[in-house]
Amino acid sequence: MMRAVELFAGAGGLAMGVSLAGFKSLAVVEWDKWACDTVRENQRRGYPLVNGWPLHEGDVRDTDWSAIPRDIELLAGGPPCQPFSMGGKHKAHDDKRDMFPATVQIVRTLRPKTFIVENVKGLTRSSFANYFEYIKLQLEFPEVPRRAHESWFDHLMRLQTEKTSGRMHETGLTYNVTATLVNAADYGVPQKRERVFIIGTRSDLGIDWHFPEATHSEDALIHAQWVTGEYWDRHKVAKRDRPLPPKKLLRRIQALTLKKPTALPWRTVRDAIADLPDPRTRVASTIRDHKFQDGAKVYPGHTGSPLDQPAKTIKAGDHGVPGGENMMVLPDGKVRYFTARETARIQTFPDGYVFHGSWTETMRQLGNAVPVALGRIVASSVAQALVESELRRLDAQHSQKSKKAAA
Repeated sequence: MMRAVELFAGAGGLAMGVSLAGFKSLAVVEWDKWACDTVRENQRRGYPLVNGWPLHEGDVRDTDWSAIPRDIELLAGGPPCQPFSMGGKHKAHDDKRDMFPATVQIVRTLRPKTFIVENVKGLTRSSFANYFEYIKLQLEFPEVPRRAHESWFDHLMRLQTEKTSGRMHETGLTYNVTATLVNAADYGVPQKRERVFIIGTRSDLGIDWHFPEATHSEDALIHAQWVTGEYWDRHKVAKRDRPLPPKKLLRRIQALTLKKPTALPWRTVRDAIADLPDPRTRVASTIRDHKFQDGAKVYPGHTGSPLDQPAKTIKAGDHGVPGGENMMVLPDGKVRYFTARETARIQTFPDGYVFHGSWTETMRQLGNAVPVALGRIVASSVAQALVESELRRLDAQHSQKSKKAAA
């Protein structure tokens, strides 16, 4: 049994992906009442993925970890992104919501074999370069904590000295840390959502891990739409109703006629919601969380997601923020807000999973979530690496016993 602990769980996107990858949750921690109510509502309804989760409502810094065994297989979570978000105030270490120090403390306490930490693309901005390096080094050397009255920059210098010396990797608790910027659309999520995944594997275990290869591509979508027309055929869009190829893509389309991409096509908004009825119709009222929300408007930085592309990044809030959209462009050029159910589809939550709270509150939970499908892919790659590491350990153990028996 592979055991996991989930921090900053929100509505449960990453935790569901971890469960789908075969991990058993020993603790799922979230401070927000509405998000916890969402998980509890699905537990009350008997939803299988979350039914056995030990949910803890509260601050991870106040959580009692004494009942959690050390050496669990996985610690996962996405610390609050506002200190680094494009739509936030970009205060990083000066923001009280920066939970990376708490995450490092829990790594130090639980000594997990691996960890998955997810955060926004803004973390990679040049203005955060030193602090991003600081985060990675703290996770690499969790037993080199910040001293009282020590500035974060002085701590960074001390961590860099430790890394150069290499001493801790021989004797202490250390991790091999890999940070990767990922576009969720490249992994079958119908959304252009760029996020940083920081993966750590404990140095003493010799785990060989690399980020999963992309499975989907924009080229494959262009090929399906403008070379073969398979995309439009699949969605039963009559030829007279199909848009013309964008002029900026003509050269790529020409090149793609000579070589078909090997990846699967990016999934689009239409792919995600095609079988849902228009929320303005009576039949839509029979579907949970699929209620029409009036008032969508176009303005600079907020123009909606095209129907035949992956959605723009879904972000927390009732109408999104610059760089993120919570509305779609209809075939006639008009816009409307995504319903909560459509947004859940775009974030790859299963249809049986319901959300607690108003539309605005639900959109906040969804905007903060890790797409379930992406969480499963990343967690599955970690699970495979753990299994392969354990098999190598058992093989070495057996070989050693055989040598002793033969001596």
